[in-house]
Amino acid sequence: MQVITVDNLRKAYGDVRAVDGVSFEIRPTEIFGMVGPNGAGKTTTIECLEGLRRPDSGKVHVLGLDPQRQGYELRQRIGVQLQEGSLPDRLRVGEAMEIFASFYQKPVQWRPLVELLGLADKFKAPFGKLSGGQKQRLLIGLALVNDPELVFLDELTTGLDPQARRAMWDMVKGIRDRGKTVFLTTHYMEEAEHLCDRLAIIDHGKIVALDSPQNLIAGLDAENRVVFSVKEKIDDAFFRKIPGVTRVGQSQDRVIIYGKGDGLLVRIVMALESGRIHFRDLRTEQPNLDDVFIALTGKEMRD
Repeated sequence: MQVITVDNLRKAYGDVRAVDGVSFEIRPTEIFGMVGPNGAGKTTTIECLEGLRRPDSGKVHVLGLDPQRQGYELRQRIGVQLQEGSLPDRLRVGEAMEIFASFYQKPVQWRPLVELLGLADKFKAPFGKLSGGQKQRLLIGLALVNDPELVFLDELTTGLDPQARRAMWDMVKGIRDRGKTVFLTTHYMEEAEHLCDRLAIIDHGKIVALDSPQNLIAGLDAENRVVFSVKEKIDDAFFRKIPGVTRVGQSQDRVIIYGKGDGLLVRIVMALESGRIHFRDLRTEQPNLDDVFIALTGKEMRD
C-alpha cells in the first residue's frame, strides 16, 4: 500500500487556484519532495494532506486514512513541522518536549531524542535563546516525539545558514534511515537534488514533472557548460568551430561555452592551447535541477 495517494486534488482561494488537479503517490520509506517557487501550491498541498485544510475536490488518503474524516487517528501516526512553526520564547526545550509528548497515546522516550538532535546541553534553554538551526532541530524533535510513520517537513531550511542547512539534510536522511517516510517541500533545488528519492515540480498549482532527480536531469538532454576567463574578448566564431559546441556566451573576461558530447572539455582546451589563448579559472558545470526547472517553467527559482 502506498503511504500517500492523491487524486485530482484542487483547492482555490477566490479566483486563485492554489492547487489545480494534482495527483501523485508516495511510497513507503522514501524521501519525496515537492519543489516550486513561493506561491506555487506546495504548502496548500501539504496542509490538505495533514488535514489542516479542506480540499475543494479530489481524493486524498494518508496511511489509508481520510485526513478530514479521520483526522485524530491520522495525527497520532504522523509528524508535522510547519513552515511557520514557532514556540513561546520563554518555553524551555525540555518543557516543550514534555508537553508535546503528552498529546499522543504512544510517545517515545523523548530525552534520548533530545540527545540525538544535539540539544542535550540546551535542555533548560528557552526557545527564544536558541539559534535558527537549534530551533529547527527542536521543531523536528516535536514532530518525531510520537514515533510517526510519516513525517511532513515544510520549507525546513528556509533562513538557515549553509552549515545549519547541511546539518538538517543529515537529520532528514537519518529519519528515512530509521524506516520513516518523509514528505518535504522546498524551493532550494540543491536541497531537493541532494535529499529526494523522487521529486514533483509544481508551478501555478500543477505538477509539471515527477521523477527521481537523476531521471529529471537526464531527461532534460541539456548542454554541458565549460566556463573560464580570458584577458581579452575572443571572436565567438573561434569557439563555434570546435566540434560539439552549440553556443557561446561572453561577458567581459568570462566565457561560457555550451555543448554536448564526450570529450568536449578536451577539445576546448586543445583549441585554446593551439590558438595560444591564455585562460584561467576553467571549470565544467553539469546540468542540474535548476536547469530542469527553468526548462519546464521558463523562470529561475528564487529564495
